[in-house]
Amino acid sequence: MTRAIAHPNIALIKYWGKQERAGNLPATPSLSITLDKLETVTELQDADKDTFVINGAEREDAKVSGFLQRLRQQFDVPPLLIQTQNNFPTGAGLASSASGFAALMCAINEHASLRLNPEYMSEWARQGSASAARSHFGGFVSLVPPIWRAQPAAPASHWDIRTLIAITDTSPKSVSSTSGMNRSRETSPYYNAWVRSSGEDFTNASDALSRRDFTALGAATELSCLKMHSVMLTSVPTLAYWNETTLRCMNTVRALRADDVESYFTIDAGPQLKAICEPRHEDDVASALLEVEGVLDVLRCGLGEGARISS
Repeated sequence: MTRAIAHPNIALIKYWGKQERAGNLPATPSLSITLDKLETVTELQDADKDTFVINGAEREDAKVSGFLQRLRQQFDVPPLLIQTQNNFPTGAGLASSASGFAALMCAINEHASLRLNPEYMSEWARQGSASAARSHFGGFVSLVPPIWRAQPAAPASHWDIRTLIAITDTSPKSVSSTSGMNRSRETSPYYNAWVRSSGEDFTNASDALSRRDFTALGAATELSCLKMHSVMLTSVPTLAYWNETTLRCMNTVRALRADDVESYFTIDAGPQLKAICEPRHEDDVASALLEVEGVLDVLRCGLGEGARISS
């Protein structure tokens, strides 16, 4: 048996949309942080046929099946029993596909003796889920053209950033990210402007990261989030991943900033709000989010490691 662990990552500078060519290539560059407390654990065993078990339940998954099919076109990978477990809500906007495909690729690399380095594992994981490319590395991670392999932008030791995740709904989202991205590309009048402006957002955030300028990084993070959701909301039919509690959390973070508790929010394709802050404000931000009506829990995360084999 082979066992791998990977953590989800939260994109500070978002990607939303894919290129119209093979390889599951993002339409925009992205910058992310890998989280430490949330994890996917994937175990592999040889089997008579591929079987996929997630959180104790066997299921068919077209993305996993397609990923294995593409991988086997280049590598000798035997039929597998794949058992994967998340310690956080699955399919609810917390990047479970990112940690899931990163853990799967890391485990297959070891189990089938592919001997790929992290950069090539990142490239392959991207073909299952584009954000999975970033979960192969810890700390701050970028995913940029032209190669579209994730690259370390800065180690966790560079800057201690905390993430507070306000859980507002644990149900799987009704529209998958892949379906939503296709809808936005085909129907949103703002999609092309989003793609054109993303490079500047990435540059601004990367510069703030290098200088450890939290105000600049936070402002770039929030702007990228709001621009992405503007594209979602103007898709036809509209993509509204927020709920009322999400909106209350957004207002809470803004109110904290007005009281000199510096924090910034970001939200992915789901209703969970993630607030980033420096360690001195972590308790205040967590307490404020817990008091928001409708918040089920607040998860506290620091910066985590990349995907790895676990004995």
